[in-house]
Amino acid sequence: MVNKEVLFMSNGHGEDLNASLILQELQKIAPQITMTGMPLVGEGNAYRSLNLPLIGQPKSLPSGGIFYMNPLTLLKDVGAGLIGLTLYQIRTLLNDCSRYHLIVAVGDIFPVTMAYISGRPFVAFLVSTSSYYEGKLNLPWLTRWCLQSPRCLAIFTRDAFTSQDLQQQGFKNAKFLGYPIMDILTPTGKNLHLDKDIPTIALLPGSRVPEALDNLELLLKVCESLATLETVQFRVALVKAIKETDLQQLAEQLGWQYQSLGILVKNQGKNIIRVECYYGAFSDIINDCNLAIGMAGTAVEQVVGLGKPVIQLPGKGPQFTYAFAEAQMRLLGISVKTIGKSYKNPRLFSDAATTIQAILKDEDYLRNCRQNGQERVGKPGGSLRIAQAIAQIV
Repeated sequence: MVNKEVLFMSNGHGEDLNASLILQELQKIAPQITMTGMPLVGEGNAYRSLNLPLIGQPKSLPSGGIFYMNPLTLLKDVGAGLIGLTLYQIRTLLNDCSRYHLIVAVGDIFPVTMAYISGRPFVAFLVSTSSYYEGKLNLPWLTRWCLQSPRCLAIFTRDAFTSQDLQQQGFKNAKFLGYPIMDILTPTGKNLHLDKDIPTIALLPGSRVPEALDNLELLLKVCESLATLETVQFRVALVKAIKETDLQQLAEQLGWQYQSLGILVKNQGKNIIRVECYYGAFSDIINDCNLAIGMAGTAVEQVVGLGKPVIQLPGKGPQFTYAFAEAQMRLLGISVKTIGKSYKNPRLFSDAATTIQAILKDEDYLRNCRQNGQERVGKPGGSLRIAQAIAQIV
């Protein structure tokens, strides 16, 4: 029997994560298939954590793959070697592609085009694209051309609305089988030291440093405003790239005290604000929270999928700017509210605090968020269902 080989190709942090989740399920149900990863943007850490063989010289660029939000970051990427890297990736793919029986392209126009030029059969998971953004999916002509190829054997979408739209546009092989990011939200059981009688606010500053530290600064200022209005408890989900020394420096800059084990405290008149930061507790925090203040991409989608409301603040970027936040509101619907249009807005923190206070008391809105999460993001199980579909194709 011929040993089948599959290449997973993706372009960004969230895309790599989705690809790795599908890949893990495929390894379980079809261990005879050999798998390789090709992260087109970034270091490919989601693949590396699986000890998967990689091709294509993984490399981080300034934009993190989000340059469509700001053309200036594209120029920075070009200066950091984007063109040379892309040419190298194309050469590597064309040299290696004959051995792959199937290519799984996860992301948008970039991996789909790369899969097409390989000349091999491929499937596409359009994780970066949704009909919710504009009400109808207007695919770039190049993406449309590639997806119309007879070598494109299936198109997986991130929500049911997009698959229905694509089918109406003539892509009969489009289907929604679930969104893999909802499969990794089982709580680990970490003790967050929560008072069950007090609302919990999750703070999600994002995964890219130094931007995540800039975001955390804004989030802490919301905590200061909210603490004057409501008795709540704050829990921060941190990535490993944010070090304890970073938290100490940030606390000093903002007039907070840093205590051991990631605890930030500020005395504010009669109020003592306490913010607890945890590593490796993202799923615990978002499952236990009543509301999240998010300045992230994938993480906000996951919170919405759990039926929780999210408040967004426009940041300095390069990723989480007002343009990104506004697009995320269109994608995720009523569950997400963005406060203001600039991080320089003098009312940003007080407006965020009053909005959060109102949301926590609005039972109708909270109920609608639970329903909206099911519609926009969907239930767990997508990783396995997509893996089963790929196994039938290879």
